[in-house]
Amino acid sequence: MIDHIDHIVLTTRDLPECIRFYTEVLGMQLERFRTPTEERLALKFGQQKINLHAWGREFTPRAHVAAPGTLDLCFIASVPLDEVQRRLAAAGVPILEGPVMKTGAVSKLRSVYVRDPDLNLVEISEPA
Repeated sequence: MIDHIDHIVLTTRDLPECIRFYTEVLGMQLERFRTPTEERLALKFGQQKINLHAWGREFTPRAHVAAPGTLDLCFIASVPLDEVQRRLAAAGVPILEGPVMKTGAVSKLRSVYVRDPDLNLVEISEPA
């Protein structure tokens, strides 16, 4: 019945810092779009996106408990993991763990873990 994920929603305490991390550090593209009643923001990459909600001003409908720092995300990198590590270091983003071997949805992964500005856990991986 389900084929793939289209988007997820990230709730952030600091919208500008969240956008900076995901666009400048991870290379996603900021997209602005309109619903019939409001302007919204999303972070696009590949064929997916992350819709952004500002904490305390979430759009409805929303998760029962929408809170910053509650996500554990895994992204497949478009560059080798060694390059990811260099870019993270250049941006001053500390690696919490890795590289380590993990099991992904399709294959084994080689991953590093970091935190975004809201303390969400972000795993960045390459197929092993």
